[in-house]
Parts: sequence; C-alpha cells; structure tokens
Amino acid sequence: MLSPDSLLARIGAPEDLKKLSDKELDQLADEMRGELIGVVGRRAAHFASNLGVVELCLALHLTFDFTEDRLIWDTGHQIYPHKLITGRAEELHTIRTKGGLMGYPNPAESPFDLFMTGHAGCAPSTALGLKLGDEIMGRPDRHSVAVIGDGALPSGIVFEAFNHAGGSQSKLLVILNDNKMSICPPVGGIANALDRARMSTTYNDWNKRVRSVLPTIPLVGETADRWLQQFKDAVKASLHHGMLFEELGFTYLGPIDGHDLKSVRSYLEKVKAMEGPILLHVLTNKGHGFEPAVKDPVKFHAPAPFMKAEDGIVPLKISTSQTYTDAVSAALFDVCRDDSRVVVLTAAMCEGNKLQKLRTSFPKQFFDVGICESHAVALAAGMAKAGARPVVDIYSTFLQRAYDQIFQEVALQNLPVVFCLDRAGLVGADRPTHHGSYDIASLRIFPNMVVMAPGDQRDVGPMLDFALGHTSPVAIRYPRANLHAVEREVQPIELGQAEIIDWETDGMIVACGAQLGACLQAAERLHKRYGLQVGVINARFIKPLDSRTICKAIEEAAFVLTVEEGCLPGGFGSAVLEAANDAGLPTAHVRRLGLPDRFILHAERDEQLAEVGLDVDGVTHAALELARAVGLDFTDLGPEPDPTTARQNGVAPAPAGRG
Repeated sequence: MLSPDSLLARIGAPEDLKKLSDKELDQLADEMRGELIGVVGRRAAHFASNLGVVELCLALHLTFDFTEDRLIWDTGHQIYPHKLITGRAEELHTIRTKGGLMGYPNPAESPFDLFMTGHAGCAPSTALGLKLGDEIMGRPDRHSVAVIGDGALPSGIVFEAFNHAGGSQSKLLVILNDNKMSICPPVGGIANALDRARMSTTYNDWNKRVRSVLPTIPLVGETADRWLQQFKDAVKASLHHGMLFEELGFTYLGPIDGHDLKSVRSYLEKVKAMEGPILLHVLTNKGHGFEPAVKDPVKFHAPAPFMKAEDGIVPLKISTSQTYTDAVSAALFDVCRDDSRVVVLTAAMCEGNKLQKLRTSFPKQFFDVGICESHAVALAAGMAKAGARPVVDIYSTFLQRAYDQIFQEVALQNLPVVFCLDRAGLVGADRPTHHGSYDIASLRIFPNMVVMAPGDQRDVGPMLDFALGHTSPVAIRYPRANLHAVEREVQPIELGQAEIIDWETDGMIVACGAQLGACLQAAERLHKRYGLQVGVINARFIKPLDSRTICKAIEEAAFVLTVEEGCLPGGFGSAVLEAANDAGLPTAHVRRLGLPDRFILHAERDEQLAEVGLDVDGVTHAALELARAVGLDFTDLGPEPDPTTARQNGVAPAPAGRG
C-alpha cells in the first residue's frame, strides 16, 4: 500500500502533477520506480520497460490534457507508470491477478486507456485514426500521440501508418521510445540506423554545449534559433539519422535524453505548436534506476518475483519445471544439429521461445526477423521453395498477424513449412491479447495444412520429426504449461491417426492436446466415484482428423465429449461434428468442451482453466451432465465436484438426449 506521506499518494489524476515543483517531480519519479520494484517483488510482471518510461510518462501528462487529447501506448506492457498517475496507484498491487488491474491498457479501468493494446506496431495507425476521427467529429484541436518502441518500429503496419500520415500531413505525434530493446535486442537495418543515431555523440554533445552557451553569444531570439536549427539540420544530414522519417514526410526531432524530465517537457511543448506529423526520438534505458535491470534487460523484461537486496536481488521463486516450450526448443536443437537444411525463424521472441542455445550454436540456421511476423512466414516460404526445411517458431497469438501469408505463400503453394505455435490456449496473466485461442479454427480450414497437438511430453519430439518429414505445411500447437507424461506404450505418429488410450462404451472423451492428462484423471474419477466406464482418445491430429476412430466412438459409446483448449466456434469439436455429419451419424450425444465465445480475462492459468471447465473438475462435471442427459444409470459413490456457473461458460449446451 502507498505511504500516506508519499507524493504518489497525492496524485489522484494527472492534473495533480502540475502542482508539483521540479524537485518534487524528480522525487515522484523515484517513488514510482520504488512502487514498480515492490510490485515485481510480489508477482511476475513486466518490469524493465516500465522503469524506462517513468519520466516520459510524466512529461506527457504534464504537457497534454489526455482527458481531451489522445494517447496510445504501443504494445502496452509499459503502462504501469501511466496507471500510477491516472488514479490506480492504490490498486497496482493487484496487477495481473484475477479481478485486479490488467497488465496492459484496459478501457474498462480508466478513460485514459483508449485501446486494449497488446500486439506491437499498431499505435501509429490507431492514433492517426483518432486524430482524423476527431476532425470528422468537429474536434480538430485535440492532439493525438502514439508511443512506440524501437523493437516495434520495423513492423510493416508502422510504415503503412507513416506513409498515410506523411502523405496527408495530418497532425500526429509519434514518440519513438528507443531503449535498444524489445523483449530481446532488435535486429535489422532499421535497428542499425537507430544505432548510428544513438552513437552520434558528437552531435548530441555539441547540441548540449551550444544550448548552454547560447545566451552568451550575440545572436538572440529567432535569429539564434534559426541558426541553431540550420546547423542541426546540416549535422543531421551528415550523420544520416532521421532522414528516413523526413523523407516520409515527418518532422524528425532528436534523439533526446528520455530521463531528463525538463528537456522532454520542453520538446513536447514545442511539438504541440508544430503542424504535420512529427517523430520525436527519445532515448531511454530499459530498467533505468535499478542497476540489475539495466545490466540485464532481457532477464528483467518480465522477471519472476524477487526481493531487492544491497548487492542486487534475491529470487523469491525459482521454477525448475520443464515446459512444452522447453521440450520444443530441445527438439529443435537436435534436428538443427542433425540436419543443416533445418532453419528456425522467430519474430523477436528468441527469449520467449527459449531459442538462445540454438541461436548461439547454429547461427547460420537461426533467423530473428524482429516484430515482422508476415515477413517471417513469407521468408520461410521462400526458403522452403529453395529446398530448406524452415520452422517458424512464433506464439499462436502473434502468428495471427501473418494470416494472409500462411494462406497465399505457404498453403496455396503447398510448401513444407513447419509452424510451432507456442502459447496455444490460455496464457494466464498476459490476458486476452495473448491467448492462443483461435489457431485451430483459423488454420484447419486451409487445404494442404496439417494441424497437430501433442497430448503430452512424449508426443513432442515425434511430432516435430513427422512435421519435418512431411511434404506439406504442418502446424504444431502447444500450451504455456508444464510438461506432463502419460504412462502408456506410445504409438508412433502417423498422418491423421489418433491414439486410443482406453476404449469404453459408457462414454468416450476425445482429448485434443495437453488436456489429455486432465481427461485421463477425469475418466479415472468417473470410474471410481460413479462407476462409469469412460475411455479416452488422444486425438493428436486436428487435421486430417481421424474420422474413422472418432466416428466409431460416436457409434459405439453412449456419449462422446470432445475437449480442447481452443475456441469452440470452428474448433476441434466442430471438426468432429462435421465428420459425424458427413458420415450420417446422429450427434445429440456428442458435446464440445472448450473456450467459450468471449474473451477470457487475466488470472493465473489454473484459475482460467477452472473458469472455463477445462480442469479435471470441469471435465468430470461435463461428462456427468452428458451421462445424465443420455439416460445412463450410475451410482454416486462420493461427493461430486462443485462446478461453478462460470465453468459452464466453456461448455457447449447439453443435448436433450441421445437421438
């Protein structure tokens, strides 16, 4: 909780900032960083990026009135300082917890959050849209500001917005928050250009010196400013930085020190009076004010909880569990070692996808294209056409940004590109923008596409081997979850072949993906507690579906329950119903369990699974409800799990009977 004596406790809204002196504003910045350190001491949260934008955030709110003006934070994980000064400081300790503040902008929390942003590069477009919309609606005096990072800058949509703004000469302020990082260091030609801009110390040092002595030379007023600007333009041209933006029609200013609050405010006041699109290049340090985060901004992008100590930090929670991401990363390392044709592409997610060892060991087989998912997929298509075996390793939620390239460049050409879809399903505190809810529904519709989901740890390596040996595109989806292994005699991976774990006739549960373990536990509970004999199938393939095995289950079992960690509309269960319909089978005794047709808010992953009925209790309850609906007789041998109303939201309506 905030100390009642702190300056931060006195800030109920941005207008309160204007009551503080320069010295008090510096103190407030320190208090804000202390509060951010305290939050991460309690739970995993985005950290280093938030420490880096404290002064920029204060300067923006001191300069503009965002009750009228517009502000979009691109991606949005650096939103914490903004939340602290827009009336949410007392609630910051609840961030990223169920029912608490969201770790990204959330319009439901505050009118100062205009969009629920979570994917990089969109802010210039939405900010330009807000500006043009305000003009259409008779509000031309409102300012519109987009803050984007240097990691997001190379995104194609950024330059689409720049092209429009520069051509129309609309009044738009884009602030380039340049901290030399996204989650990992940025890559590519634009990153190199920004490096040259940062390294032009001659220009920056000269700029500071001239401004300090300007009052002493016999050039005053507009003459001095004009002379200074002309000289700066000449130096800028000789050093090249900023010219790219100038050629696009933007006025480029900077780079400036983003931790010099007075200087940032001065520049913002100037750009308020300027016309046309402006790009203000602000240099910040990711982790500023906390030395461990400055030294290792990758580790401290979203660290596990820690306690601050005199000589650094003391981790409070160290996880030794292996995840599906670990398993895929290890399998990719092995295939790259054994086959030089295999290449791995990622979109600024080397750290998240745990590809550091692969990048170091096989640099010629690793490609980080930055936050440019469309380019990654089209690039992979070209590689595949040339005979390489590309693997595109991207979070499920981010692969959506390359949907057209999956269609046009990969599926339509029937090229052997492998997609590893990390974070498929629910992702916990990272909330709706990051859930991998839609990949099944979006990918299974494409001709030539094979879609797979490992049921457990033992499926991962064989599925990757199968995918790399296949002659068509293959997608493998897996969750943000700890690995588990089902004890069984593992059956080999064959195209379109499900794995029958146990066959029974009271009911069959068809598990699509890592819910296999929960389904087996539910089947065991149904037998021990209720005397029901329920079998389990590990679907493995979403497309092509094992229609023969699944239709046999529909014909022979009293009920069939499909379970998937993906959206119900168009998902795996829908594929099962389509197969049954094609075979002319009745399906009143078939029920689908998956993610409901709504956005799931932030919480712990286990809480989210329980909310939508995808935990053991939820699967058990859905099977019991279905067993009752089809008229099965069974004895309740113990207390039934206590399903909540919320769990029903992830279950398709129960049938009236078996038809």
